[in-house]
Amino acid sequence: MSTLIISLPLSAGDDTTRYEHVLTPDGQTAAAHAVAGARLLPDVGRGTDEIVAVVPAQATSWHKVALPKGVGPRSPRLRAVLQSLLEERLLDEAEDLHLAIEPGVSAGQPAWVTVCDKTWLRQHLQLLEAAGRPVTRVVPEFSPHTDPLRLQVLEEAGQPQLVMSGQGVEGGVERLPLTPGALAFALSGADLPAQSEVLAEPVLAEKAEEVLQTKVELQQRPQRLVRAAQTSWDLAQFDLASTGRTRTLKRAAAVTQAFRHAPQWRAARWGVGMLLVANLAGLNALAWKEQAAWQSKRSDIQNTLTRTFPAVKVVVDAPVQMAREVAALRQATGAPSSRDLEAILGAMGAALPAGKSVTGIEFSAGEARLKGLALNAAEAASVTAKLKTLGYAVRTEGDSLLIKPEPGR
Repeated sequence: MSTLIISLPLSAGDDTTRYEHVLTPDGQTAAAHAVAGARLLPDVGRGTDEIVAVVPAQATSWHKVALPKGVGPRSPRLRAVLQSLLEERLLDEAEDLHLAIEPGVSAGQPAWVTVCDKTWLRQHLQLLEAAGRPVTRVVPEFSPHTDPLRLQVLEEAGQPQLVMSGQGVEGGVERLPLTPGALAFALSGADLPAQSEVLAEPVLAEKAEEVLQTKVELQQRPQRLVRAAQTSWDLAQFDLASTGRTRTLKRAAAVTQAFRHAPQWRAARWGVGMLLVANLAGLNALAWKEQAAWQSKRSDIQNTLTRTFPAVKVVVDAPVQMAREVAALRQATGAPSSRDLEAILGAMGAALPAGKSVTGIEFSAGEARLKGLALNAAEAASVTAKLKTLGYAVRTEGDSLLIKPEPGR
């Protein structure tokens, strides 16, 4: 999954603002590093699946707070609670600052909160969105973590600076001048822990080793931006999360793109493809089998019709034609059918309770209406059940019964 990582400058955003950016094809390595205006940044519609904005360390401050019970990340009172907890620690009005709480925190637990200028951040996000580069996530350049102590030496305003984070850093992220005294003060006079990770930009590597008295690992600025984008932090919270639906859609698209193109998902893609092919083949085989069975039954019905009635040469609708031929044969031989009055009266005589008689009979088109039967509910139910077993449908209408053969009889 390709990612465009944009470092936000400390100055306010306008049409002349130029953004340092890194393009990474896999979220691990930096493929391109440049500086350009917002409208000249790589286009998200041409292969970039995610855009991450990085807030510089100089633009953020970090504060540890204890969330009250019942107030969690999804609580509507969270921002008001954070403002109350940080009121005495902030130099500016809380309304002018943007607050963001660490991911994965629970109600009643301690949590890190980062603070930056709201107007400044909003300007850059709106400028990038207007240029067709809507930001998917906003991450800090450095963030608190529980890993071993990490020291990163970088250049800030032409001066070497030391950024500390990890175990033992009470302020979460601390920025100090690169001097032996500053490091000794930060560590309270203790030696640098053996498992510490020490990173430095190439131009500052020699000075860093001299001051820190330890071996340093080279880290280019593009690599630092890629590492910042790997964090789970997202500063687009509260009022800056108004475009949450857009970010959700873009994240879903990013996941889809990763599944479609990322090398690590190649085996899964093959598996899903083979599963779909197997299911499609199975459905086609089942459909062919069902169609063959249906054709066989249809052929058997047609053969039964032509064997029974050789005069039928062309079969269009076998059941209808067979019923027509049977009716014609019955009429020619004088045999009664279930639609004749004689058959209906015979069935009725077998079903009526003893002592019951009719006062009138109406017969038309295979339906007989028997009048004068005063049947109670139990007697009517018994008659209906008995006639149903003989193939007749019964409907009670006052003191009359309407009797006719059931469909298909």
